[in-house]
Amino acid sequence: MKLPAHKKTRRKRRRHTQLQLRVLRGRGGPGRGQGRKKRKHDYVPHTRRPFLDKRHPVHISTRLVGGLPSLRGHKLWAAVRKGFVFGRTFVDDELEREVFRIIHFSVQGRHIHLICEAVDRRALSRGIQAFKVRVAKAINKALGGRRGTVFADRYHERIITNPTQCRHAMAYVLLNSRRHAADEGASYPRNRVDPFSSALWFNGWTVQRVRPWANAPPTKTDGEVPVAQPRSWLLRTGWKRGSRGGLLSPNFIPGLPAGAPPLPVW
Repeated sequence: MKLPAHKKTRRKRRRHTQLQLRVLRGRGGPGRGQGRKKRKHDYVPHTRRPFLDKRHPVHISTRLVGGLPSLRGHKLWAAVRKGFVFGRTFVDDELEREVFRIIHFSVQGRHIHLICEAVDRRALSRGIQAFKVRVAKAINKALGGRRGTVFADRYHERIITNPTQCRHAMAYVLLNSRRHAADEGASYPRNRVDPFSSALWFNGWTVQRVRPWANAPPTKTDGEVPVAQPRSWLLRTGWKRGSRGGLLSPNFIPGLPAGAPPLPVW
């Protein structure tokens, strides 16, 4: 039954309101503290690395993940040194020639410093990767069959382009233990070098013969040299022409802050 026209009720109009999206509290949402979390300051960003000329050596530093023993201990030093003996060079199967060489190194408790030569960027990346894989396998085997990552993130690099820069990099790597000892207020005997580095195979010291400041743990590869011979001009003779040129003193402490006591002459 239809109602008369005068008795029909009018339906009220509803005001349209704009719908609001629900904000999910998590990664990617707006607001303070949202989005991808920042990594620690020692994280090396995944940016494109610069062009590398075969004439320029590279200073490499790489860190270990947390929870591992010191690399300078009796348990891991033999494994690390074996990695240097068998990973000091890298041969490209396609080119059938040597494309990567480790010239100097310094092994600290939580990180490793290297000075390398490579014919190009690809050779450097493959050589470092092969070295890290070899050392990581040796460390995991020394730790009773451990499985997992050994090196943290990417390696940090600095390309060496001139004699002064090369001289500073070599002093920093070969005498890195003296630098850490100075930070802790300690010192090493004069004319002694770190046995956990390639300083014993370096022939550019101001003294005729250097000896280790401590007895390194014996390994099965003691008779083999853990570094390769340099081929670039900077690492062969160019470093002697840098600032304060000449031979290096085994008593030099690299990287001391301003206001520190006078340093020995290079």
